[in-house]
Amino acid sequence: MSKPPPPEQSSIDEEAAEALQGALAAEHAAIWCYGLAIAFLGADMRGQARTDLDEHRELRKLIELTLTQIGARPVSAQPAYATPQPVVNAETAAALAVVAETDALGAWRSVMEHTRDRGLRKAALDALTKGTGRCAAWRAAVGTTPAVPPFPGRPA
Repeated sequence: MSKPPPPEQSSIDEEAAEALQGALAAEHAAIWCYGLAIAFLGADMRGQARTDLDEHRELRKLIELTLTQIGARPVSAQPAYATPQPVVNAETAAALAVVAETDALGAWRSVMEHTRDRGLRKAALDALTKGTGRCAAWRAAVGTTPAVPPFPGRPA
């Protein structure tokens, strides 16, 4: 994510701030999901999951900083999140990573659609681009085709 603009130069309006709060909520959930998934993944996939987790933590940090700079209170993480299916092994853990990435892509696409701020649009595009790569890797790991979502972040 690009460095957020200083508050005095920000053109992030209320609609963009709400979309950014949605991205923050998705990043909180992704971090929680990866934490759960890592407990079930084999050594061959655990390293990638930790790298992806670190990327989501960095995005979360930057979003919180941006929101704070524009005078908005960042949304808090939930204590726990519901998974679409029980996570009981490496396959279901990898499937949870797909869900986390897909949800984050949708949130970042929303940021792109709800802001005119150039810095925020670039940051959202960067997050969307990198997230598409992460999502594709996890989709390939669980055998979902095509591996790359046709329209990343587009609602299904």
